[in-house]
Amino acid sequence: MEIFIAQLISGLALGSIYVLLVTGFNLMLLVAKIIQFAYPQIVVVSMYTCWWVLKLTGNKLIIILAGVSVSIILSLLSEPIFRKISSIEGVDINASFIASMGIAMIMMDIMSHSINYGFPVAFSPDWVGGNIFGYGLITVSKGQLFALLGGIIAVLIFFFLLYHTNQGRFFRAIAENRFAACLVGIPIIKTSIFSYLIVGILGGFSAILFSMLIGSASPWLGEFVALKMLAVSIVAGLGNLQGGLVCGLLLGIIEAMAIGYFSGSWSNVIAFAVMLIVVLMKPGGLFGIKI
Repeated sequence: MEIFIAQLISGLALGSIYVLLVTGFNLMLLVAKIIQFAYPQIVVVSMYTCWWVLKLTGNKLIIILAGVSVSIILSLLSEPIFRKISSIEGVDINASFIASMGIAMIMMDIMSHSINYGFPVAFSPDWVGGNIFGYGLITVSKGQLFALLGGIIAVLIFFFLLYHTNQGRFFRAIAENRFAACLVGIPIIKTSIFSYLIVGILGGFSAILFSMLIGSASPWLGEFVALKMLAVSIVAGLGNLQGGLVCGLLLGIIEAMAIGYFSGSWSNVIAFAVMLIVVLMKPGGLFGIKI
């Protein structure tokens, strides 16, 4: 029982970060009409930024601001690229996927050749923190606590923005019908740019929580996370924000349970086996496609 509870806590912490990543990915899919496969790479670059600022200053507030700022800047810089291949009906999904893959490969190449000689970086124990609670096999680390609570708070703020503000109504209107939203006077480009800003904030926050949870970063981490993000989105249903929330947490729990109860690297096998079964039985995802 203790092993189950310990792995459940670990899974919820990891799943909370998956939820943030999938939320940002789905927002891009709904509003900007793009498959932003480079989004996890932006998160990893932000993690590297946090590591670099941590070495230079050690000031946690500056580290947080730097990580979020870099994520916002990179997200906004990609907006003109996707706007070039867009129309009033939206962006060509296939073209956006190819463009985002190119952006992801460029960022991964820079990280693997120009930062720390391509080797993974490790965050200091002061940033990661130790265990703050322990009972038998059950432990709760500072990283797990911040990932869980931070993920919940960030998602609640996002859904409040989405359903209780004018900007959120603009998002939902564009997601429903981009052409009709334009006809009633909703500023499509301005709203799209704002969505990139929100996604940048979510990405920076994810980078901070992820660095505290796993305590390291590598050039290949983004590719690994991108596959998990895509798996969650497909299982939930592309563009389904509520479904992504549930499936993100479930994937984190499934991975943690696989690590706790099965020897070897079975977590990825189980995660993608679940995705395959869902796709075969329900191609639209468990909660339905929203695009």
